[in-house]
Amino acid sequence: MLLSLVLITIYFREPAPRSRPAGLSSRSSTAVKRRVVAGVLVLLSLVLITIYFREPANGGLHGVQSAGATVLRPFEVAANRVASPFRDAYGWFSGLVHAKDENADLRAKLDRLRAQVIQNSTAATENADLKRQLDYQQSPEFPKDFNPVNAEVIGRLPSEFDQQVTIAAGSSRAIRVDDAVITADGLVGKISHVGGHQAQVMLLTDPDMKVAALDLDAQSAGLVGHGEGPGTLTLDRVRKSAVVNPGDSIVTQGFKLGPLSSIYPANIPIGYVSGASLSEVDLFWQVQLSPSVHFDSLRSVIVLVPKKRGR
Repeated sequence: MLLSLVLITIYFREPAPRSRPAGLSSRSSTAVKRRVVAGVLVLLSLVLITIYFREPANGGLHGVQSAGATVLRPFEVAANRVASPFRDAYGWFSGLVHAKDENADLRAKLDRLRAQVIQNSTAATENADLKRQLDYQQSPEFPKDFNPVNAEVIGRLPSEFDQQVTIAAGSSRAIRVDDAVITADGLVGKISHVGGHQAQVMLLTDPDMKVAALDLDAQSAGLVGHGEGPGTLTLDRVRKSAVVNPGDSIVTQGFKLGPLSSIYPANIPIGYVSGASLSEVDLFWQVQLSPSVHFDSLRSVIVLVPKKRGR
């Protein structure tokens, strides 16, 4: 089989005889001869192939085939050695490109998974917060003379002299200026500005906020305002004769006198006493409070709208 292929190859690689100026008949005769020779070689090849496949493994043609393979083996090995570095280089570059693409895909998938985890965590936190708010609204501790308006916190302006947040509810839901704002944890502040669908809440930590408060344990009244540090509160005007201890619960004092009532309902949690001091020359206790509400992580609030108010 190898011999027949060699014969055909040699024939077709042999240079064709140059045309002689003998005219068209000479060229036609040469073409016919080449076709006859080609046909003979093809026929011979078919005969050799047939004999090769029919003869036993130790036949003559098999021997010629093996000898030809042996002769050409060094050339095959040399060609493989020459081509091997190029194949390796191509494989290395191809693997590098594939690795970079795969790395980019993995990073994109990781970013998507991280975003999904953050979204799921945020949704879980919001759901838990809303559940606490609803449970509080249905509890006996919720002020009975008010309707709750749940609102999401959508913006904040935190600074030392302007502690306010923006909520996604306004006059369209019967909210007015000075309405009390709370959470299930305690007092947040009051409404300072109102729009149709948004409102601003002045936080309890704002320097302009003052709330009448009561120490439940000492039964002493005072005035809660912002503290010395961020997110802290103080309780002023507690008489010197009162007994104030760390851990005392501080709530809104509230009052109702006929048609008049305070902005804040009574007994809304404000915080706990974290420290108290008194000197011989002081007329009032100096009381530091730890707020019940985490003002820097507010997600939603409850606006207290009086039931008697018409829309």
